[in-house]
Amino acid sequence: MDARAALSQLACPLIPVVVIDTLSDAVPVAEALLRGGISALEITLRTPVACEAINAMKSAMPDAVIGAGTVSSREAYDAAVRAGADFIVSPGATDQLFGAADEHGIPFLPGAVTGSEVLKATEYGYSTLKFFPAEAVGGASALRALSGPFPEINFMPTGGLTPDNVGTYLQLNNVCAVGGSWLTPRELIMDQEWESLSQLAADSVARVTRISEGEPG
Repeated sequence: MDARAALSQLACPLIPVVVIDTLSDAVPVAEALLRGGISALEITLRTPVACEAINAMKSAMPDAVIGAGTVSSREAYDAAVRAGADFIVSPGATDQLFGAADEHGIPFLPGAVTGSEVLKATEYGYSTLKFFPAEAVGGASALRALSGPFPEINFMPTGGLTPDNVGTYLQLNNVCAVGGSWLTPRELIMDQEWESLSQLAADSVARVTRISEGEPG
């Protein structure tokens, strides 16, 4: 299922990329980010407790939009869905991942950075794609160039985005949302600074809102 409709419903187009190392931090992190105005979270499957973290967040906050990121295999896709993930994000895309997406039917954001990868995704019916690692593969300039041959494609860039450059991405017509890890500094999570985390989220949401409304960031 294409993620376009799901992303268009978000109150804020800013999606934090969250790494959870300790399971007990999962719910407080999600609560802090949501309290700060974040609409959806991407929990990256880079740690052994990631799927358990998704399950804990969904159990505590059933109405929260919690997705799984860095999903790179059929097994990981299945595990994320079993954990309760509302959407799936992959840094790339394979036939197995597209097959899993068809079977499970929840929004899937496959990764694509080249023309060939975009074309393959469109053959499977996808028009909203992840663009990773954004800064390393040309950043906003590369996305602007892709809008020429692919005017119907939307992207969610992640990788190297910061408060200083996020506005450049959000001003592009083919960017529907952005993802970033700066919203969840590891030191704040390790020190359980939940109020500081919530304030960082609120400040970032306010910045993105100003940019979206055409004001200086």
